[in-house]
Amino acid sequence: MADGSVIFRLAEECGFEHFGPLEISALEFLPEVRQMCAANLCQAYNRNWTCPPACGTLEEIAAKTKEFHKGILVQTTAELDDDFDYDTMTKACRMQNARFQKLISKLRGHCSRLLPMGAGGCKICEVCAYPDEKCRFPDMAFPSMEAYGLFVSAVCEKSGVKYYYGKGTITYTCCLLYE
Repeated sequence: MADGSVIFRLAEECGFEHFGPLEISALEFLPEVRQMCAANLCQAYNRNWTCPPACGTLEEIAAKTKEFHKGILVQTTAELDDDFDYDTMTKACRMQNARFQKLISKLRGHCSRLLPMGAGGCKICEVCAYPDEKCRFPDMAFPSMEAYGLFVSAVCEKSGVKYYYGKGTITYTCCLLYE
């Protein structure tokens, strides 16, 4: 089993600008956040294995997370040219997810169990196999914090990890529970 210092060292090696311990009690699974998913602005609701409703009910998710007692929040921050710098936002999100995959791979040898929660919906496959076939990459695909009903800024705040790094920046946050 890995301790926090090993996890933090690996997070730094993976290139995250910011990281810190997750306060497990900060994980509140809110129906209001899940309802934002149901608005389907990203066009993934009921179309992706890692999005609602396929990723499980809030009750199922809460039960799954109760098995864990340790966690880490990891973040990638980028500076925007302006408030509509979509290219930088997209690049930073891809970078966050690549770093997160790398961290998960490194931790598989150190931790007996992992429960990753990413930033944004899964985009591994151009078209998700949901609902007709099983997920093609179950070891690489994981729901986002929002899909699990978590209000990311509140989780960060309650864990003592900054969420906002100033005007002209965007930050993507992922969460990893481990034992």
